[in-house]
Amino acid sequence: MAIEKNITVSGKRKTSIAKATVKPGKGDVFINKIPYENLDFFKRLVIKEPIELAKKVLGKFDFEIKVVVKGGGSESQIQAVKLAIARAIVKITDSEELKKVYIDYDKSLMVADTRRKEAYKPGDSKARRKRQKSFR
Repeated sequence: MAIEKNITVSGKRKTSIAKATVKPGKGDVFINKIPYENLDFFKRLVIKEPIELAKKVLGKFDFEIKVVVKGGGSESQIQAVKLAIARAIVKITDSEELKKVYIDYDKSLMVADTRRKEAYKPGDSKARRKRQKSFR
């Protein structure tokens, strides 16, 4: 696996967009130029999922991943980062086995969640529940 080029992959969740650039390295993961180890515990666990699965399947994790994430809230940003990292690792390794492990573990590691907020309905201020009428 002598890969010398950078590979860029994106991941989306709600209005968050994460772009992950992966290249051979020594196993560092940066999110907006900050090492992911500096994040709080639960966010670090979410980001660790694709990395730990890759270590089990490939036997090693010798990639440097830099992720730039924008938009949305903190939770959707973390989900977008997780998706981008998983896609980037699969793309740089060309491993069908790793892709199958990701999908069996959690389909959201490879497939984006396309759910969006429902549109407001005409003449109302909300999407579903209508105003009550006090006359009949």
